[in-house]
Amino acid sequence: MKRYCLALDLKDDPGMIAEYEGYHRQIRPEIRKSIEDAGITVMDIYRTGNRLFMIMEVDDSFSFEEKEAMDAADPKVQEWENLMWKYQQPLPWAKPGEKWVLMDQIFGL
Repeated sequence: MKRYCLALDLKDDPGMIAEYEGYHRQIRPEIRKSIEDAGITVMDIYRTGNRLFMIMEVDDSFSFEEKEAMDAADPKVQEWENLMWKYQQPLPWAKPGEKWVLMDQIFGL
């Protein structure tokens, strides 16, 4: 099992942040299925201020490229991603078009 950690910012608006959290308390079943079908076994998102931190644990079948292709071909996932982008903004150092930025582990115990 592999673990990946990613970061993303939300727009710094308390009302919008509350709406975003509301969507994630009742995730759509088709979105949950797309996550699980990609080989993601654990996905946790934490927030401090407007910064989000995601932890993903994945099985051996997972690849970012395959997940991206699956998402691009799924209209429900595209609808979800477009809706979420209303609340999200890229990190200042993100590449053009990049949402969640993969983090580098700098310590482990």
